[in-house]
Amino acid sequence: MSSVNLKLNEVHEPEDFSLEIELGRVEALLKGAYTISRRSVALLLLQEDADILGLVQKTDAATFDAIRSHIEHVKKHYTHPLDYVIASRRQEEASEIVKKVWRTGEGTGNGIAETLSRLTIHPVSGILILFMILYWGLYKYVGGFGAGTLVDFLEKRVFDQHVNPFLVAVFARLVPWAVLRDLFVGEYGILTLGLRYSFGIILPIVAVFFSFFSVIEDTGYLPRLSLLIDRLFKKLGLSGRAVIPMVLGFGCSTMATMVTRTLPTKRERIIATLLLALAVPCSAQLGVILALLGGKALAFGIWTLVMVAVFLLIGFLAAHILPGERPSFYMEVPPLRLPKLSNVMVKTLSRVWWYIQEVVPLFIVASVLIWLAQITKFFDLMTAALKTPIAMMGLPVTTAPVFIFGFFRRDYGAAGLYDLNQSGALSGVQLVTACIALALFLPCIAQFLMNVKERGWYVGLGISVFILFFSFSVAALVNFTLVHLGVVL
Repeated sequence: MSSVNLKLNEVHEPEDFSLEIELGRVEALLKGAYTISRRSVALLLLQEDADILGLVQKTDAATFDAIRSHIEHVKKHYTHPLDYVIASRRQEEASEIVKKVWRTGEGTGNGIAETLSRLTIHPVSGILILFMILYWGLYKYVGGFGAGTLVDFLEKRVFDQHVNPFLVAVFARLVPWAVLRDLFVGEYGILTLGLRYSFGIILPIVAVFFSFFSVIEDTGYLPRLSLLIDRLFKKLGLSGRAVIPMVLGFGCSTMATMVTRTLPTKRERIIATLLLALAVPCSAQLGVILALLGGKALAFGIWTLVMVAVFLLIGFLAAHILPGERPSFYMEVPPLRLPKLSNVMVKTLSRVWWYIQEVVPLFIVASVLIWLAQITKFFDLMTAALKTPIAMMGLPVTTAPVFIFGFFRRDYGAAGLYDLNQSGALSGVQLVTACIALALFLPCIAQFLMNVKERGWYVGLGISVFILFFSFSVAALVNFTLVHLGVVL
């Protein structure tokens, strides 16, 4: 066990007060039958577990008020939350057991791993290590290799030169109806667009990201990252525990939103859901943006600065607007270790298979919906509705489909922006503006439905409406500022 695990603040028992005695008193008030021991129920009650409180209220209605009163009495004797106090006691007991059964000979300790472990959570060295991981892992590996080298090969050499021309020729011979041909091999066809986007652009990016994330996950770095930025997250109404869904959001924000269930309070879950929907781009979207802005240091710096500023500002405001208790945080830190290749491979392949099963069908559905929107002229109406906000952002009207795609899938919209930039339709300032707007834009349909499922219609819809206006407003402000300052990108 790493010594980092034992660095929790000691919780001193108040004089003439015993948590064990108070636990027994709560236990004595429990008269009903439970599937777990009454001591376990009493411990969960002191930690104010919502499910157990509801169960006890039904099972022991006669004594429930007395139980609640006693819990409040116990809380007054501690400066820390009771769940923290109980967790600390458990760790102390576990440490004592370990001391009795575990002996370490001199010179056998892993000094290098221990030193590196401490460096990862130090405020100065930890930030430097984090930036190195982000630069070499996300910017160079995911953005440079995945979104650059792999995408260039698959999208340009494989699909543009061989797959798409072959499919167009086959359907031209076999399908005489132009409308039906457009469904499969038209401008927004299932095969020529949906298949190319999903396998030629998005798949290589998410595969590379998943391998990067699996390495980070297998080293035990994520719990240390949680400790490192816990103090900053407290300013945003979150705790270090929220690092897990935030990092997962860089893979898929829909999954990450579901993981916010692990956050202890409703306030934290709402703030995390808002930040995931607004300012955490998924791996494919991030990879495409890195590819678009790669090699343009100033452009990438502006995009990064705006995204970080939005994340911090909205989190800070949400923490001060939403009512609720301040979050507490404690975490068991596993040993730091070298990643195991078999673990990395299994995790990466399972996540890539999830992508193929879950996301690729959504790309096909999106292509069909866009085709229907085209033939019914609804696509033109949506494009016309976006003309005003697009003009405010200083973007050409040809970017409208990008945002329409982005509503179906964020990565689908990013791939559309990639195509648009490849055609030379955007200036440097317009490219940065479009990247900012798209990264902050509405959550995709899947994430929106997950938001509604997890937070309810009122919160889920409210988040989307806020993001719609906020994203375009921020992008318009950035464009106005860059143009009037005469910035050339």
